[in-house]
Amino acid sequence: MIGTIIGALIGGIFIGALARLALPGKQKIGFLWTMLLGAAGSIIGSWICYALGYEGNGGFRWIPFIVGIAVAAGLILAYMAIKGQGTRTDVKK
Repeated sequence: MIGTIIGALIGGIFIGALARLALPGKQKIGFLWTMLLGAAGSIIGSWICYALGYEGNGGFRWIPFIVGIAVAAGLILAYMAIKGQGTRTDVKK
């Protein structure tokens, strides 16, 4: 259990970065918030998968990883909505 939490926190750094890449436009959010929201997304995504009965068969577990990215992207969007920031989609002509 503790190994899963530590793995989720470490993976949160990568998941937060991938979640930001998946979102359109440029987000005005710092590295610390990206890391924290990515870690939270990773933990929540792993919890959702295992609560729904997912059992990994050894090796890298792709399903919780992908769900973690989706949850982290949602958390980043929620953070930006609370802070009153939108994604920047400025197009230069």
